[in-house]
Amino acid sequence: MQDKAYLKATALTAVAALGGAALAASLGIPAGALVGAMLAVAVLAGLKQPVVMPVGARDLAFLVIGLSLGSGINASVIPQLPGWSISLLLLVLSLVATMAASTWLLTRVFGIDRETAVLASSPGTMSNAVAIAIEGKGDAGAVTILQLMRLIVLVALVPPLAAVLNIPTAQAVTPEPMPLWGIAPLLVIGLPLGRWAGRHGVSAACLLTGIVLSATAHLTGLLHGVAPGWMIFSGFTVTGAVLATRLSKVEPRAVLRLLWTGLAVVAMALGMALVFAVITQALTGLPIGQVLIAFAPGGVEAMAAIALALGYDPAYVAAHHFARIVILLALVPLFLRRRG
Repeated sequence: MQDKAYLKATALTAVAALGGAALAASLGIPAGALVGAMLAVAVLAGLKQPVVMPVGARDLAFLVIGLSLGSGINASVIPQLPGWSISLLLLVLSLVATMAASTWLLTRVFGIDRETAVLASSPGTMSNAVAIAIEGKGDAGAVTILQLMRLIVLVALVPPLAAVLNIPTAQAVTPEPMPLWGIAPLLVIGLPLGRWAGRHGVSAACLLTGIVLSATAHLTGLLHGVAPGWMIFSGFTVTGAVLATRLSKVEPRAVLRLLWTGLAVVAMALGMALVFAVITQALTGLPIGQVLIAFAPGGVEAMAAIALALGYDPAYVAAHHFARIVILLALVPLFLRRRG
C-alpha cells in the first residue's frame, strides 16, 4: 500500500474505531470500547474500505492493557493470599480442565487445528490469545471470533445468573487513577522492553511486560491506583481495531460456521467454572456467587466490575482473575507445545 493510501486507511480506521468505541461505551455495553471499535472497523471493512492499524499502535495498546491489569496487584492482596490458597489451587485445576476439555471438543468434534483450538479455549485472556494468534500461531480470525463470543455471552449471562442467586448489591467505588508522572516511565520502559522480548520469542510480550512493570510498581509502593479511564479506553479501542483488521480477512460464512462452535466452547467453559465453584464453596464456605464470578472465564475488567457492583469482595475476585492471567500466560504456551 502506498504511503498516502496507507495513511488514509489508517486515519479512517482510527476514526471508525473511536466512533464505535464511544458509542458502545455511551450505551453502557461491557468492554464497550473493545467491542464497539471492533464492530465499527468491521463495518468499515464490510464496505470494502481498507482497514489498517500500525504495529506500533498495536504494541502500545497491549502494553496499556497490561499496565491496567497489573495495577490491581498491590500489597493489600498479599496478606489475604494464604486464606485463598484452596480457592486458587482449584482455579488452577479448573483452568487446566477447561483448556483440556475445550481443546478436545474443538479438535475432535469440530475439526479445528490444535493451535487455533488451544488459543480459542483460553478461558479469560482474550488479549493474550489474540496477541499470540496475531504473531502467527493458529487462525487469528477464528481465535478472535471464538474469543469474542465467549466475552459477549459471558458478560450477558453473569448478571442475570447473579440475580437468580439473589446476590446483594452495593454501590461501586471508583479507585483513584495513577498519576501521569508514574505512568510515563512505565510506557517509556515497557514499549522497547516488550518489543525486545517479542523478538526473542516471548508470546504477547508487550501485554506481559505491562503486567509485570505495573504489578512491581504497585507491590513496592512506588505507584498507587488504577490506570486512568481514558488510557484503558484508548488501549481497548486500538485493540478492537486490530482485531477487526484481522476479522476483515474472514469470510462471513466462516463467522456463521463458527457460531455453534463458539457457543459449545462457552458452554464448556461456563460449566467447568460452575463445577469448580461449587467444589470451592463446599470446601471454603465462601459465597457461591463470589466464587462463580471469580472463576467465570470472562474478561477480567468486566468480571471485577460486576463483582464490585454486586457487593462481593473485589480483592478476592481481582486476585483470582489476575492469577488467571498469570497462569494462562504460562499455561497456553505449554498447551501449544504439547502435541495431540
